[in-house]
Amino acid sequence: METNELPVDVSAKVTDQHVRVIARLARVFETRLTDESTTLPQFRVLAFLSEGEWAASALAEWLDVSRPSVTALVDGLVERGWVERRESPEDRRRVLHQITDLGRAALASSTECLAAALDGLFDHLDPQDRAQALVGLEVISLAMQRHRTEKHA
Repeated sequence: METNELPVDVSAKVTDQHVRVIARLARVFETRLTDESTTLPQFRVLAFLSEGEWAASALAEWLDVSRPSVTALVDGLVERGWVERRESPEDRRRVLHQITDLGRAALASSTECLAAALDGLFDHLDPQDRAQALVGLEVISLAMQRHRTEKHA
């Protein structure tokens, strides 16, 4: 559109194009993270653990994977010194996972890398479209937060 304004259609539905854009963006992120020697699943775990310490069951639920998959993923992060496991003070049978200072540094570096990738894509937009794209990401984040809250209510 020449006015640089997106049409507002409150009945708009998600299309194949929207889904494919997200899939392509995930691939861009996966590719960029190889420069950081990090995978997208590792990034997601570190991001989640940056919010607090969690049991494997919570990690598995949040990542929507099986407990054995989380164990394998976390094992690699523990080997790198990015995550630590410890007994829960309330229940010795329960193991909690927490991000380490090295993990926070890796997360910060990976986040910077992904932000640069997104900035590089957004450099192809005029300022108003760039601002709309950023607002769109904030709205998607809000939807994801609400979804997670509802799912755990």
